[in-house]
Amino acid sequence: MQTPLLPSKILMRPFAVLCLFCFLTETSCTQQTPVAAAKPADVQPPAYKSWAVGDTSDVRTKPLGGTVLMGGSTDVDNAMRWLLQRTDGGDVVVLRATGADGYNQYLFDLQKVNSVETFLVNSRELANNAAIERKIRNAEAVFIAGGDQANYINFWKNTKLEDALNYLINTKKVVVGGTSAGCGVLGGVYFAALSGTVRSEEALADPYDGRVVIQKDDFLNNPLLVNVVADMHYDNPDRRGRQLVFMARMAKDFGVAQPRGIGVDEKTAVCVDLTGKALVFGEGNAYFLEASAPPEVCEPQKRLGWVQKRKAVSVCMLPGSANGENTFDLPTWRPAKTTSPQRHWYVEDGVLKEE
Repeated sequence: MQTPLLPSKILMRPFAVLCLFCFLTETSCTQQTPVAAAKPADVQPPAYKSWAVGDTSDVRTKPLGGTVLMGGSTDVDNAMRWLLQRTDGGDVVVLRATGADGYNQYLFDLQKVNSVETFLVNSRELANNAAIERKIRNAEAVFIAGGDQANYINFWKNTKLEDALNYLINTKKVVVGGTSAGCGVLGGVYFAALSGTVRSEEALADPYDGRVVIQKDDFLNNPLLVNVVADMHYDNPDRRGRQLVFMARMAKDFGVAQPRGIGVDEKTAVCVDLTGKALVFGEGNAYFLEASAPPEVCEPQKRLGWVQKRKAVSVCMLPGSANGENTFDLPTWRPAKTTSPQRHWYVEDGVLKEE
């Protein structure tokens, strides 16, 4: 006859031990202890790169607003001084999507300010970073470096960084500027370059070439640059033809009655105060364009036709100088000196001509 198992022998059976433990603790053997979910506070924001000179603690000054449109290549020292002076000794933020701290020491040595800090913002996650947003909002000036304006649109549009820039322009009213690509995104209408750049002859041959990506009133809101498209490197390479295409598209696609443009040569800058007075600094020229009638032909796969009795676009060209003595009034769209020469550009079968 087989001897029955005693309780003490049950302890020798691993399975029996497990079942006895589950029974005694009234816990299901198949139930696992839940893992605590990560709290939102535990999620760290993406790390960012920044470089600074000076005292990065925030200071409160009495800044003056304005806009700097710089044409690219060598920076214009006196235009930069104009920007820095308007900080009243405050903090300057440089924004870029590529590169590093090349502006920091140059700006810090050029004019006394509290600090210059550069932020590399090359993703939408970083453009929504609360620390970067706070630094921008505390700044007394922001300068957008050159690069590729498509990066600025792809990374910064509809983010906290965009909101901070518009706060500076419209509420805090501090100076905001940019060079090259940084200049190209400052207008109410802008060439987004989302499909790459486009040359004048290519745009004139087909105003709806896939590379001609024009956007309006959906990024920076500068009251002085409403219905204005800015273009840079105006002399190298030639950008006149493509800017006329941008203006033609403004009229055709957005119904703008008076499309306007500002073109800036390399080594040249247009500095605009809050009254709309624009000073031209540097070695090259600035061009102020205005059209009062729409193009005759602006259609896909057709050469642009914008003649209007050979007066399609009126152009005021002002040379730069060391002290910015040549000025232009944006609200009236007229030069300060009535003696400034007036010329007209027009496009005949995709060919830019001058009257």
